[in-house]
Order: sequence, then structure tokens, then C-alpha cells
Amino acid sequence: MAAGPNLAVVAHAADDLRVEEVPEPQPGPGEAVVSVAYGGICGSDLHYWTHGAAGLSILREPMVLGHEMSGTVLVAAADGSGPAVGTPVTVHPATHDSYLGSAALLPHTPGVFARRVALPAAMLRPLPDAVSLRSAALCEPAAVAWHGLARAGDVRDRRVLVIGCGPIGALSVAAARAHGAAEVVAVDLHDLPRRIAADLGATSTLAAGDPRLAEVGLDVDVALECSGSRPGLATAIRATRRGGRVVMVGLQPAGEQPTLLATAITRELELVGSFRFRDEIDDVVAALGSGLALDAAITHDVDVTDTPGVLDAFGTARDASVSGKVLLRF
Repeated sequence: MAAGPNLAVVAHAADDLRVEEVPEPQPGPGEAVVSVAYGGICGSDLHYWTHGAAGLSILREPMVLGHEMSGTVLVAAADGSGPAVGTPVTVHPATHDSYLGSAALLPHTPGVFARRVALPAAMLRPLPDAVSLRSAALCEPAAVAWHGLARAGDVRDRRVLVIGCGPIGALSVAAARAHGAAEVVAVDLHDLPRRIAADLGATSTLAAGDPRLAEVGLDVDVALECSGSRPGLATAIRATRRGGRVVMVGLQPAGEQPTLLATAITRELELVGSFRFRDEIDDVVAALGSGLALDAAITHDVDVTDTPGVLDAFGTARDASVSGKVLLRF
């Protein structure tokens, strides 16, 4: 194994996040050991930190967080499956019944926020030579955006509206442009996410609540609602042309939610959900290898040895006005 303690970011309970040493990984059949380079802080990680739960998945024991990562194979799977030692990789974090860094099951499914982790070789995706490990940490959230575009249908030469330009929304802008959208209008409350969206290909940006939103009117073909907010969904419905499609990428609050169903009906809109992704991570890896640039989505990276900095990084990631994607360096 590599030298140095196997430091990990572990959630013990609500408001109890620690950087601590964990045991060295012991790979099981078909598993490889990966030396983690970068991990991206996601909304579910923030929920485990702040609430001790992500939706119905409740922390009942300490859990290593994280499901967005890049790294290098340190020990290849003993059965010969998967990539060889030294291969740079990212990971598809879905298991058969859970997700890396998830408290849905007991024992919990540990995540990848550790210097060294054991992972099923089948989950690993080798990276093209041109893709840096820092960029590759974006593959998982970008796959969420790519799946949202798949749910949107063909956007080539169409006008797309993206509401909410946090990491998923900003990457959805990039996805729309990569899939040939002629125009992408990006909307957010804050200046920084709008600037990031512009850097990733938005042809115009608007502040949420800007009166010019009325000019978007009924002529967007597709709206990608990435904020997970009631006002965001209402804006998406109002802005989409008759017969258009609204893709709900952002997760709305649990329970019954009021929305503009009468407007959706009279405009004959299609409202479709989008959750996580299937195999779109392979498309993202290929696109990065072909020159797609997503690094504008990254605003911060912090070394895991800087414990106060790691804790601050979670707070930074929680504030959409000052951050895009926040990475941890392992």
C-alpha cells in the first residue's frame, strides 16, 4: 500500500464531520484498490453533514462520505477483471441496490472520500490520456446532467432554458451545448453561478426574478429545472413553448407540491423527471477525451490534510453564491 495514513472524511452524525484515519482497504473478489486523487462534494454529502440524513437515508453509524471521484488503480482486481495498476480512473457509483456514500442500507455503503478505497472493478472507468484527474472528478455530476439531456430528447438547434446554475445546472449548460443546442439561457439568483454558466457555453444569462424572463416567454423548446425549487419549476413551465418539454433535474421537496398544472395542460407540455444517470458517465468520459472542457465548474479544491480547510470546504459548498463544484484533494 501507499505510504501515509489512510485519511478519510467521515460523517458521524448531524454536525459531526471528521477527518480521521480509517483502516487500509481489503479488496474482496473482483475489487481493486484505488488511490483517490480528487473527490467532489455533492448535495447528499452536505445533507449527511447538516442533517445526519439524505432524504430517507439516515445515518445510524459513522460513514465515509463521497461518490464523486478520480484516482489511480493501486492494486488491480486479483481475478484479472478491470483496469491494470497505474490506470487513471473515475467511478460509476451505483451498486445493485445502493450508491457509494449512502446510508440507505445497514451497514452503510462507504463512500470514496479516503486516500485509498476498495471498489468493484466493474465500477471503474479508465480515463483517456488527455483527461486530468482534476477534470475527471466532474464525471459523475456531469453524467447527471447528460442524463437530464437524454430525458429532454434531441436539443440540436433548439433553445434551452437552464434554471439553477449550481454544479448540476452549470454542467447541464455544457451538456446542452455539447448536444448541439443553438441557444442556452441560464438563470440563477447569484452572479457567480451565472458567470460559470457563461464560461460553460450559456449564450445568455439572467438573474432569477429579472423582468427580462418574461421575454423568454413561450419560446424555449426545453427547460431544465435544476434548482429543485417551486419558483424554479413555475418559471420553467411559464417559459416553455406550447408542446415543449420540462425536465425536472433538481429534486423537489418531499410531499405534495403546488405547481402550475393548468398552464402545463393548456400548453400541452411534457413534464418529465430525471434522477441520477444510467451509463451516461461513459459518454462524459469520451467527451472529455475528445476535448470537452468542464473545469470552469470547479471553484475550490482543498487538501484533506487541512482538517479546518475540509470543514470550511463543506460550508463553502453549501453556499451557492460563492462556490461551484468544491473538490477535496486526497
